[in-house]
Amino acid sequence: MVCSALRRVAHMHVYLVRKASSVSKGHHHHQALGSRPAASEFAARRAPGSVVELLGKSYPQDNYSNLSQKVLSRVGRNLHNQQHHPLWLIKERVKEHFYKQYVGRFGTPMFSVYDDLSPVVTTWQNFDSLLIPPDHPSRKKGDNYYLNGNHMLRAHTSAHQWDLLHAGLDAFLVVGDVYRRDQIDFQHYPVFHQLEGVRLFSKHELFAGIKDGESLQLFEQSSRSAYKQETHTMEATKLIEFDLKQTLIRLVTHIFGDELDIRWVDCYFPFTHPSYEMEINFHGEWLEVLGCGVMEQQLVNSAGAQDRIGWAFGLGLERLAMILYDIPDIRLFWSEDERFLKQFRVSDINQKVKFQPLSKYPAVINDISFWLPSENYTENDFYDLVRTVGGDLVEKVDLIDKFEHPKTHKTSHCYRITYRHMERTLSQREVGHIHQAVQEAAVQLLGVEGRF
Repeated sequence: MVCSALRRVAHMHVYLVRKASSVSKGHHHHQALGSRPAASEFAARRAPGSVVELLGKSYPQDNYSNLSQKVLSRVGRNLHNQQHHPLWLIKERVKEHFYKQYVGRFGTPMFSVYDDLSPVVTTWQNFDSLLIPPDHPSRKKGDNYYLNGNHMLRAHTSAHQWDLLHAGLDAFLVVGDVYRRDQIDFQHYPVFHQLEGVRLFSKHELFAGIKDGESLQLFEQSSRSAYKQETHTMEATKLIEFDLKQTLIRLVTHIFGDELDIRWVDCYFPFTHPSYEMEINFHGEWLEVLGCGVMEQQLVNSAGAQDRIGWAFGLGLERLAMILYDIPDIRLFWSEDERFLKQFRVSDINQKVKFQPLSKYPAVINDISFWLPSENYTENDFYDLVRTVGGDLVEKVDLIDKFEHPKTHKTSHCYRITYRHMERTLSQREVGHIHQAVQEAAVQLLGVEGRF
């Protein structure tokens, strides 16, 4: 991992700061995209014992800490709360739909909305509260951004489910930025935005209007199957599933229009069962747009709502916005280019908008090959390093070749890095400096042996 490499080579942070500073000289003109590999880019990668300041709080760092300054610079941007940003438009459309469709007894909205909860959560909130086992692969440092062993940047808005249920809420939406270490391409970015929905039902609420509903029960003691949990009756499960799917069909129809083909795919989540993904047929292609399911009763019980049963769903705002507005590259959501932003300044949030592409400047492609170290290497470490050095100039990174030496049994990877500026043409010389910094950082931080 990057942090273990830092422990092995403690002086390397100083090396990278000096190297990054030298790379940046003479290339100030692409600073607008936040891509210049300056000294501050590596400031968060400190040795254990140091402290990182974030959102007014201090977090001691340890051997779990793996945050780059590039990612930290995105914390607090809250694109989903910036008026007329495309992610804000999607959020507001979902809010408006739920406010109008679901009204309480006194004419007030049934669903509460929380869109400013801190993205810093405990590992208990992000994993344990959601029944994610200690050895589950989703906990890996290679997939998450940890401040330390106890705190992290949330990997999903589900991290707030337990707290809100414990506070007594039974219908709410949570919207926020989430953070995951991932591959680099036009659909993936280390920061994206999710919208989570939860609703609980009492026995009376679920069976109201059902013939002989007073004789039906929410709970029983039986065995778990592919169709239900061991504590839920089949009647309750089917009604929850029906309400959930109808709720989501109405939502996506509101967003995309009536002429929409929808299908449901069975899937697995640790915190719901049964679980489903919704796919929509958009321009002839089936696209997954959200995940959902019947909430695990163990989670609901632990939060103090033992007499209720519920559903939950989660969707990605970028995913919906890219489909709805035909936005081709996820990096555009972070653009401050007026040509992009002005297209979404509409008087009505439901107004149709079709993104008019900015001029697409040519790509500059460079390959990098190296022998992997014997241990502590993951592809996400390399992707995170490339993002840190190259910033938003990096459009995608593809692993194009793997090779195992027949005698030494060492493994070699070859990656193709595509650099493209969103607002101007890059020169090979300019990219060459950045690419060299990537090469040297990979050797020094990840312990690879260069083949360049």
